[in-house]
This record gives sequence, C-alpha cells and structure tokens, in this order.
Amino acid sequence: MSDLKTLQQLAEKRRSIYALSNQLPVSNDEIVKLVEHAVLHTPSAFNSQSTRIVVLFGEDHKKLWDITEETLKVIVGDDEKFQGTKDKIAGFRAGAGTVLFFEDKGVVRNMQEAAPLYADKFPIWAHQTNAMHQYVIWTALASLDIGANLQHYNPVIDQRVVDAWDIAEDWELNAQMVFGAIEQPAGDKAFQPLDKRMKVFG
Repeated sequence: MSDLKTLQQLAEKRRSIYALSNQLPVSNDEIVKLVEHAVLHTPSAFNSQSTRIVVLFGEDHKKLWDITEETLKVIVGDDEKFQGTKDKIAGFRAGAGTVLFFEDKGVVRNMQEAAPLYADKFPIWAHQTNAMHQYVIWTALASLDIGANLQHYNPVIDQRVVDAWDIAEDWELNAQMVFGAIEQPAGDKAFQPLDKRMKVFG
C-alpha cells in the first residue's frame, strides 16, 4: 500500500469519539513518544515552534475534568440546567488522558519584534501551528485505534490549570484533547458538496 493511501485512510479514520474508557491498547510511554514526535516534526511559521503541550494521565487527567466541572457549575448555577454538562464531563473523565495544547505568547512576541512587518500575523500563524499539532496527534492516536475528541473550555479554566500544574504564565491554553479506548465508534459523517468547498483552475 502506498504512503498516500495509508495517510488518506488514517485521515478518514480520525473522528470525534466520545464513548471512551481508560483501557488503552498501548502503554502511556507510547502515547508520550507519539506526542514527542508530533512536537518535533509538526511545522510552524518561521520555524517559531510556539506550540506547548502537557499530557495528563490517570488522576491528573481526572483532576482536569473535576476542575472543569467545578468551574462550570459556578457559572451555570442551577442543578437541573447543569445536569447535561455534568454528564458530558463525566464522559471526558472516563477516558484515559488529556492532551492540553498551549501557545507560548512569549515566542509570539519575540517573532513580532524580530519581523515587525508581519507582527499582526504571528498570533494567527501560532493558532494555525497549534491546530496542526492537534491534527497530527489526533490522527496518530487514531492509527493506534485510540479514540479522541477535542474540547475548548478555555478561557474559563485557564487560571486553575496554570495553578494546578505550575504552567508558565506565557502559555495560553488553546484546546483539550481527551483520549482513550473506543467504546463506541463515531456515527456516519455528512459532507457538504465539494463544489461548494473548493475550486480548480488551469
């Protein structure tokens, strides 16, 4: 099978999986190596390497979702209204771990100072770099038959995350990727027509 075919099959295999358990088919060390490879080999604008990552397993993973639940409960207040959110977070907590994606604002500032002509673009490019890391790691997890879904509870949990894991103040939380063993596959995916999404000339 060609490398292209393999890549395309993995792109199709990568889906948002919400029914997860903590019984991973590989060791935690293999997950760490997978993430390390993504950090080293995912491209970034001007080779800025602005993405920062924290991987949480076990009790630390559960702690993140405890923090998220507690924070959102204060915001929502009403127990009846909060029940759906509580159930959703319980699903995240049931997974094996979470990858936290950050952007180093200090790196972005340094790039802006070094190349002022593009100063307004560096925050955008940092977001793009972060997204590429998310996609690479998500697809790599899928290659190991590990399910994942991507969440965005920033900025409401940002400060508590910084405090809980002694995160540098310049690291800005961008997304949280929950991962674990697949208990139920994703459903069918609907696609918008290609002619509404791309054009070809020449």
